[in-house]
Amino acid sequence: MTAPAFLDVRNVSRHFGHFKALSDVTVSFAPNQLTAIIGPNGAGKSTFFNVLSGALTPTTGEIFFQGQNITGLAPHEYARRGIAKSFQITNVFKQLSVHENVRVAAQMRYSRFDILTPRHQLREAIDEANALLERVGLIQLRDKTVADLAHGQQRSLEIAMALAASPKLLLMDEPTAGMSPQETTAMMDLIVELAEERTVILVEHKMKLVMGICERLIVLHHGEFLAQGTPEDIRNNDEVRRVYLGQG
Repeated sequence: MTAPAFLDVRNVSRHFGHFKALSDVTVSFAPNQLTAIIGPNGAGKSTFFNVLSGALTPTTGEIFFQGQNITGLAPHEYARRGIAKSFQITNVFKQLSVHENVRVAAQMRYSRFDILTPRHQLREAIDEANALLERVGLIQLRDKTVADLAHGQQRSLEIAMALAASPKLLLMDEPTAGMSPQETTAMMDLIVELAEERTVILVEHKMKLVMGICERLIVLHHGEFLAQGTPEDIRNNDEVRRVYLGQG
């Protein structure tokens, strides 16, 4: 008997009134693989990301994670099952310090129901926050107020917060948006490193980036599944070149 896919999307559609943002998308994701979802503007990438992350419920179809149907579950239930996400627009507490942001995220695992424990005694969460900041290159800024960070640094901080949940699946929506070339290179290196330990799925517009780091690409067009394969497969796919790269 074949083992179930790590993440299995079955005939998923998402409508907004009469507009079909996604139409009957079926695709599976293997464990411990770095995959990018690409496509031209209006392809349905963001809608697909929001469906995968639980932010949107499919109009029709189902999503299975490690063999369990997670369709329509609340976002916090996704997190409990090991699914974390990093959005295109940073979602951090700008009035807090860098370390406080990550420590609060870690506390959700260590002391979710222990509201009476003084925060300075939450040694496990404090230590984990330090380790995660070291990993994303922000340890030297641990005491800095988040509002004073550069955009790329805030993106890295959000990833550290997502990692505090010890996710099995990390979803990333345009992780390099608004970054300088130097920040983009650093983020690419971090994504590759993170994908060595968990499944990573990202939505990204920068073709050179995804072609250089991803093992697998999924192409959407007008809300429909168009193609999938290795970067080389996608480069050589005539239909993809026609609709995405503008080549006849």
